[in-house]
Amino acid sequence: MKIAIIGASGLVGRNVLKQLLRFSSKHEILLYTSKNSAGKIIENYKCEELSDKTIQKVDVAIFSAGGSVSKEWAEKFTNLGAFVVDNSNAFRREKSVPLVVPEINASTINKTTKIIANPNCSTIQIALPLYYLNKQTKIERVIISTYQSVSGAGQKGVLDLENDTSNKFPYKIKNNLIPQIDIPLENGYTLEEDKMNFELKKILNEPNIMVTATAVRVPVKNCHGASVYVEFENKMDIKTAKEILSNATGIVVQDDLNNSIYPMPINSIESPMVYVGRLRQDLNNPNAICFWCVSDNLYKGASTNALQIMEIVEKFTIKN
Repeated sequence: MKIAIIGASGLVGRNVLKQLLRFSSKHEILLYTSKNSAGKIIENYKCEELSDKTIQKVDVAIFSAGGSVSKEWAEKFTNLGAFVVDNSNAFRREKSVPLVVPEINASTINKTTKIIANPNCSTIQIALPLYYLNKQTKIERVIISTYQSVSGAGQKGVLDLENDTSNKFPYKIKNNLIPQIDIPLENGYTLEEDKMNFELKKILNEPNIMVTATAVRVPVKNCHGASVYVEFENKMDIKTAKEILSNATGIVVQDDLNNSIYPMPINSIESPMVYVGRLRQDLNNPNAICFWCVSDNLYKGASTNALQIMEIVEKFTIKN
C-alpha cells in the first residue's frame, strides 16, 4: 500500500512509522508535517510540508497532527480515494464515523467507510476489558480514575517533565499531580473526562452505561494507568472475571498481589497490550468489581490501534 503519515514528526507519528518499518517493508510511505518540520529526516524518510501542491493519492492516510489539521485535510485525502485513520478528536462524535478498537468493533468498517476515528488513548485501554466483561453480564455503571503520562500531551508535555517547566501544563508536573486534562466544561468535568464518557458508550454500543471519570496527569513519561470500578446487572465473581480477561485478545492479566505482581508503566513501554491486575470484589456490592489497568498510550493507545485499523482497511485497497 501507499501510506501517508500526517504529523509524522510528533510522538504518535514517529511511533506509527517505527512500527510500520518494524513489521513490514512492503509499503510506500510519505511523511507530512507542518512547515516548521519540513525537510526533517525520520528513519531515512524526508518530511514534506502538507499542502495542496504536495498532497498525493494514497491508499491510507494516518492523521496524528491534531483536530484542526484533520478537519482541514481528511476530506481532501478521501476525495483522492484514501481511507483516513484519524487519531484526533475531530470525528469521534460523528454518527457516520466509526470509533474503532479492532478487537471490539472491527465490523463497523467496510469499503465505504472512508474516515475511521481512533479513540482517545485512555478510553482504548479501559474499553477493552469492559468489552469482554460486558459479554458475560451487562455493565450498568463504571467509575474511572486515570493516571495519565505526560507523553499523552505530546512532546511539549515530555519536555515539561524533563526540564521541570510548565510550558505545556498549567503547573510544573515534576513531583506533582495535576487533576486537569484538557479544557474545563461547564458541568465541572474536563473534556478528557467527557471523552471517556461518550467514547466508551459508542465503542461498546451501550448508550445506557453510566460513566464517571476523573483524569489526572502524573509525572510519568509513558503509559497511562486507570483504576476502574465496574457495576454489573448480575453478580460477577472475581474468578470468572479473571478467567474471561486471561483468555481475551489484546489483554495480559498480571494479578498476584502476594508476590507484588501487577501492571506498571515501567513494564508496559512499547507494548501493544493492555495489562490488567488488582482484580477484586467490591466490599459493598456483590455485583461490582474493581481492577487496575496500564497500557502504553503511544502504542495501543494510539499508533498500534491505528495500524490495526489500517490492516482492516487493507483488504479494501487490494488492486484488481
